[in-house]
Amino acid sequence: GGTACVVTGQPFDTAKVKMQTFPNMYKGIVDCFVKTYKQVGFRGFYQGTTPALLANIAENSVLFMCYGFCQQIVRRIVGVDRKTKLSDLQNAAAGSFASAFATLVLCPTELVKCRLQAMHEMQLSGKIIQGHHTVWSVVKGVIQKDGPLGFYRGLSSTLLREVPGYFFFFGGYELSRTFFASGRSKDELGPIPLLLSGGFGGSCLWIAVYPVDCVKSRIQVLSMAGKQTGFMGTFVTVVRTEGVLALYSGLKPTMIRAFLANGALFLAYEYSRKLMMKQIDSY
Repeated sequence: GGTACVVTGQPFDTAKVKMQTFPNMYKGIVDCFVKTYKQVGFRGFYQGTTPALLANIAENSVLFMCYGFCQQIVRRIVGVDRKTKLSDLQNAAAGSFASAFATLVLCPTELVKCRLQAMHEMQLSGKIIQGHHTVWSVVKGVIQKDGPLGFYRGLSSTLLREVPGYFFFFGGYELSRTFFASGRSKDELGPIPLLLSGGFGGSCLWIAVYPVDCVKSRIQVLSMAGKQTGFMGTFVTVVRTEGVLALYSGLKPTMIRAFLANGALFLAYEYSRKLMMKQIDSY
């Protein structure tokens, strides 16, 4: 699921990070794509793909594993049987709980990904003299400068994004599946309803938490040039100096990516889960 998500949405994610971190460099998504292609070439759209793959595989593996555990916790809290189907709201709460665990594996890999994606802009703006253009050089740079805890720059911002965001993510997904099922079992849905439901869930997530993600990206990227002021400090600085709309820089590529990538994520997740369950049942 995580692999399908990255392969589908990486170019849009790259544009999102660039526009979030350096909003004055680009007039919009088309300008960002054209300038990236002219300056770096096609590979510029896939900068940070390796850590993005690691991030998404790690995050979604932990997320969906913990989602199952958190569903059982929610069942205990509301006092229902283990096999009772949860409501869409209860599933949303379980997803929100699960995201807190996924954040611990997501934050380090996302920091490396964001830095690679915006490395060219950091050099252009003069914030750094020499950039690191490979995963290993970024990792080595973080360890040398800040030690192992340096990988958790932006952890509080990531938590602030993930916990409420995944409430809307799973809530939107389950609500959409309920709509398409129309009284039937959700497990009987075909690929198109699953794609649309995943896309709807992803759109709900990003609409709800986009400003938080913008602050997170800035903290993780700009901390290469020096210590940042933390979530509230960065948030206030952006609003004061650039205005509220700066928090929504890169929203358009994000929404395109959210629909495509999360549709692919849930489609791959549901079908791979069914395949694995059949394999287990056959033994």
